[in-house]
Amino acid sequence: MACEASASGAIDATSRRILGLYDQLERDSLDLHTLFEFVGGNVPKEREGVLDAVAKLAKQGLLAEDRGGDFYRRTEDGRLAIAGPRDITLYTRTGCHLCEEAKSQMLPLVIELGAQLHEVDIDDDTALVERYTNDVPVILVGRKVVAQHRLDVRKLRRELEAERKVQ
Repeated sequence: MACEASASGAIDATSRRILGLYDQLERDSLDLHTLFEFVGGNVPKEREGVLDAVAKLAKQGLLAEDRGGDFYRRTEDGRLAIAGPRDITLYTRTGCHLCEEAKSQMLPLVIELGAQLHEVDIDDDTALVERYTNDVPVILVGRKVVAQHRLDVRKLRRELEAERKVQ
């Protein structure tokens, strides 16, 4: 098990805005024109900055071409790259009783501490199937893996409370 998700590292402001736009607009796929409109504007130099950032994000595996042409989808690693310290990711799959148990154990804590839960079915993403097929549930806080197979609620609480003190 890796200690952190593979999407670690510093993200520049333009790249962060691009990756965050998927949540802001609640879209799975965005075209370059939308990215220009919301991130780069109409100034040629700013548009070049968006194109450079998209190319860099695609090379890092944080964005992937979607439907050909100028559409891009944010990968799961792209979502994790901008995950905050209060974001909990639960990697699961349909029919996993350990996943259901972990979710039911963590929900009261998520509500109590004001965290954000992102439940992700690994079977919807071939990269996640390769990464976690025999390991679900996998639980991350931000980009840090905090549990695999079984949830230790006390450990999850400590992780979230430690992040609360840092903020």
